[in-house]
Amino acid sequence: MFAIQITLFSLICILLALSLYFSFRSRRESDPARRGLFSARMNICMGLMLVLIAITQIFFFSESSFRRIFGTVLVLLGLFNLFAGIRNHGHFDRMLR
Repeated sequence: MFAIQITLFSLICILLALSLYFSFRSRRESDPARRGLFSARMNICMGLMLVLIAITQIFFFSESSFRRIFGTVLVLLGLFNLFAGIRNHGHFDRMLR
């Protein structure tokens, strides 16, 4: 159980770092297509990070209705970000080709 928590925490930190990296790259990019591509990658990383945070809230802490609601909201936000990121990534990737 402890190894799973450490793994999830490590993945959350990696995805946080990647989200920050792609955010900075998208803000500094002058080409609109590449800017959109970096924003899409940021959304994908952020969506995965939110889903992992929700998993830790729902499964690894004490039973609480607030934690369940908070975890559900994070799952919904994460899935929306993941879906939007994948859709936008495909759009901007086709633009660059």
